[in-house]
Amino acid sequence: MLWSPERPLRGAFTALVTPFRMDGSVDEVAFRSLVSWQILAGIDGLVPCGTTGEAPTLSAEERDRLVAITVETVQARSASSRVQVLAGTGTNDTAATIAATRRAADIGADAALVVAPYYNRPDQRMLEAHYRAVADAGGLPIVVYNVPSRTGTNVAAETLLRLAEHPRIVGVKEASANLDQITTILHDRPRGFSVLAGDDAWTLTVLAHGGDGVVSVAANEIPGAMSALCSAAHAGDWDEARRIHERYLALFRANFVAPNPVPVKAALAEMGLIGDYLRAPLLPLAEPDRSRFLAVVREAGLGTSLAMAV
Repeated sequence: MLWSPERPLRGAFTALVTPFRMDGSVDEVAFRSLVSWQILAGIDGLVPCGTTGEAPTLSAEERDRLVAITVETVQARSASSRVQVLAGTGTNDTAATIAATRRAADIGADAALVVAPYYNRPDQRMLEAHYRAVADAGGLPIVVYNVPSRTGTNVAAETLLRLAEHPRIVGVKEASANLDQITTILHDRPRGFSVLAGDDAWTLTVLAHGGDGVVSVAANEIPGAMSALCSAAHAGDWDEARRIHERYLALFRANFVAPNPVPVKAALAEMGLIGDYLRAPLLPLAEPDRSRFLAVVREAGLGTSLAMAV
């Protein structure tokens, strides 16, 4: 396990897609190649089995295998400043989340990304109890994933700040799109507690307010650029951070013209990295949205040459 209070979560973390074959099985060869390319491009961290990885349609065995491939590839290809692995383990079942987090710990993940329970919509008292139970029994540092647009519930700033007092709850992926909530967390968080943007278009804003980085969909396509954006901000080079943000803002937005990860998988297929296959109920991007989206991808300088995307 690499995470420690002296090395908090910081920089650009790729919310990895899960490549599939035409028959719907996981394409482990393509996934391993994608992870290797991410590391070579200078990414700071990797997040297998999150929303972008189509986690709701993965079996427990598939999730564990994807986490294992990520850890193995990082250990083989990353040097002393090893890339951190943040495994998606969250479900809407506390016991299942604890079990998945324990398995990720055994596999060698550095921390777990735990989405707020969805569909059953627990209140703030229940959310707090859920996260404390996972942190107590899961065996890994925990990053809260707050995405109300998907889960139907918001982890309020007051709840999150109480959770941040737990020694194993070490950060939040904030995708609430609520600037007041985000800045309250940033102002009142304890030392060493990481705040990561949960939306690429919010990365610059979160960093400008003192945040630590982003869990990024676009980093599947532009890992080097997303890492450079975070590095520039941390170095105080705001002109460079704004330049990168503005260059790719249209791509950030276009990645959500259809449910994530439908567009980003179309982009990665265009780049020759994976096949454009998803698990139902998701389907590949259809015309005319596909042509319009791929025009944005090409305008961003992405094509079949991997070097163009680094």
